[in-house]
Amino acid sequence: MRIVVDAMGGDHAPAAVVEGVVDAIKEFDVNITLTGLQDKIEEELRKYDYPKDKISIAHTDEVVGMHEPATTSIRKKKNSSISIGIRLLKEPGHDAFISAGNTGAVVAAATINLGMLQGVERPAIGLVIPSLKQFSFLIDAGANTDAKPQHLLQSALLARVYAREVLGVKNPTLGLLNIGEEASKGTGFSKETHKMLEEHVENFIGNVEASEVYTGKSNCIICDGFVGNIVLKVSEGLMESAGKLMKREIKKNPLAMLGALILKFTLKDIKKLADYSEYGGAPLLGVNGLVMISHGRSNPKAIKNAIRATMREVEHGIIDIMIKEVAGHGVEGK
Repeated sequence: MRIVVDAMGGDHAPAAVVEGVVDAIKEFDVNITLTGLQDKIEEELRKYDYPKDKISIAHTDEVVGMHEPATTSIRKKKNSSISIGIRLLKEPGHDAFISAGNTGAVVAAATINLGMLQGVERPAIGLVIPSLKQFSFLIDAGANTDAKPQHLLQSALLARVYAREVLGVKNPTLGLLNIGEEASKGTGFSKETHKMLEEHVENFIGNVEASEVYTGKSNCIICDGFVGNIVLKVSEGLMESAGKLMKREIKKNPLAMLGALILKFTLKDIKKLADYSEYGGAPLLGVNGLVMISHGRSNPKAIKNAIRATMREVEHGIIDIMIKEVAGHGVEGK
């Protein structure tokens, strides 16, 4: 198995990416191709002792910045570490691509160069999130912000395959993120989407309110990319603020500091559940290839875990399964 990794993607690239890759090849049975500026990659690799035959470099002349416009950067920088990495998936012997770089650029490059799966019109980013029942899978987290009901239906079918085949949920439940549980709630878009999911998706449990996102009520939570990205960003901000607030208040009280010391390991376990680096990345579903998008702040641990998660996708052959499951429903737009 060979996975292509964008060495230049992320706030801490290439150092964090290279370290994560080295950790991965020592722990997993995988080969890696790093795309990016060869001299910078080699400079980082010289810091480590590793099996040299497991890492190769595909030199690129350009790098897409984290804040560059997605489509513009892809058109102007056709030899970037993202574009070259995506195009390598069309060549034999390359199984998947991972990047912690510009999300919009990765989505655009994958859509343009790989094309869409039969029966899927728009890509969607899936995200494993912690819940009171271990985890849930939210889709879309930001790829398609101007969705139509059939796009959410297609995303729901993709999510079922991912949850079942990769996450190991035997018969995943699906819920539509909405402002109320009743089918009559929400906008016309929400009502039409609810109807389509009810007609086409097995184990659809109806609407899920925002307060239930982290309860584990549904294994898969379906929403458009605009709403999903807001859920993601609010959740990240809340966790960071809550952690800082807790530390600040604990320091004010000696008894609270003692209690925190007693609960040290429990608090670490809770933090681990909410730590993005534990999950590694978010799969870009719907494109005709395996693409994993990691957090821009990814550390070496996140990169290593992204590789582990991507290996599971390759091992389960989810592309072929998704094609069969989605195409069989005939849900493309008219």
